[in-house]
Amino acid sequence: MAVMERIQAINPDRILLCCKDYGITPEALAIEIGIAAESMKQLLAGQGSLTLGQLQKLGAFFQRGMLFFLETAKLDETKIHSSQFRTLANQKPLLSSDVKMLIERVEKQREVYLSLREELDSSEKREFVPPNLQAHQIKEAAGIVRQWLKLGNQNNFDTYRKSVEARGILVFRSNGYKGKWNIEKENPILGFSIYYEDTPVIFLKKQSSDAPLSFTLMHELGHLLLHKSSSIDEEIDLESPQGSEAEANAFAGFVLVPDDFLRKISDASRPMEVDQFDDWLLKYRQEWGVSTEVILRRLLDSKRLTAQQYNAYRNWRNKNFIPYPESGNRQYRNREPMHIFGDKFVHTVFDALNERHITLVKASSYLDNLKIKDLHSLERFYAGL
Repeated sequence: MAVMERIQAINPDRILLCCKDYGITPEALAIEIGIAAESMKQLLAGQGSLTLGQLQKLGAFFQRGMLFFLETAKLDETKIHSSQFRTLANQKPLLSSDVKMLIERVEKQREVYLSLREELDSSEKREFVPPNLQAHQIKEAAGIVRQWLKLGNQNNFDTYRKSVEARGILVFRSNGYKGKWNIEKENPILGFSIYYEDTPVIFLKKQSSDAPLSFTLMHELGHLLLHKSSSIDEEIDLESPQGSEAEANAFAGFVLVPDDFLRKISDASRPMEVDQFDDWLLKYRQEWGVSTEVILRRLLDSKRLTAQQYNAYRNWRNKNFIPYPESGNRQYRNREPMHIFGDKFVHTVFDALNERHITLVKASSYLDNLKIKDLHSLERFYAGL
């Protein structure tokens, strides 16, 4: 029987640094990579070893190459992560290890996109050329951005997403299933944006419906365009009355529901009971792809609704809120990458595949590890077959 080769030159300091960085104990890490607790103790004492498979699992868990754990050089902790990652981590010091890994995963997916784009187009043309909003008030800036996005009068989350993607911004969203592209529903984070001068990224957490996603999308877009900075936001941030969060909130409201939209709503037809507000605004919610609360907030800020009415609706909504299910029917597994990464990213992968810059296996790995048969099904779906 062949003896499984073991690798002994493991740097224990790098394992401990990663454990500290991601908030996981060595004991828990041992379970994740499938080794005994005693073996982990020996490893951290500089006396143990790992099989190639275990080293691969260690690297995959921390999203590092295997060589990272074999190098002996002392590591500068401030250079482990990108400046964008550190910005997000500093905003929310209590980020879970899962969210930290997700942020790095999103960054790596962006790098994949840039690499594929470079293979496909050697002109190196910048896709993200934002409008200059410095000299404009929030309302004016939102109007400029509506024109920049080429938004019409009828929209939904998908059209907003495509408009943002068309301007050189990747828009990812969680898939709602347990896995590497998911944010647990108990986690208060609703989304984050990662700013780069070329190809920024917005990541959105799955919500009860697409309408709230539209607001979070435009809120994160506000951070990218107004503040030129990365941001990570919980629900409490999307309700902040001051600072950059308040600016991003106002920006999102004006982009989604500009003044000329508000003028279409008749105050005389407003029902007395707040539990009828959803029906009252149904037509407008469907046309504009937004939630009742976004419209009510704009009416409140325009002094056409009282704070008492607005808060009464929110209290009623919170009492009657139905959370989204954690899982569901996955019969359309082949289309999930489209929902997670967006058409822009998926099209780029298929273009690279068709021009033979990447293999089927690589394409599968970039599209959430789709099985090859599902990858072909997704390709036929895009081709309209």
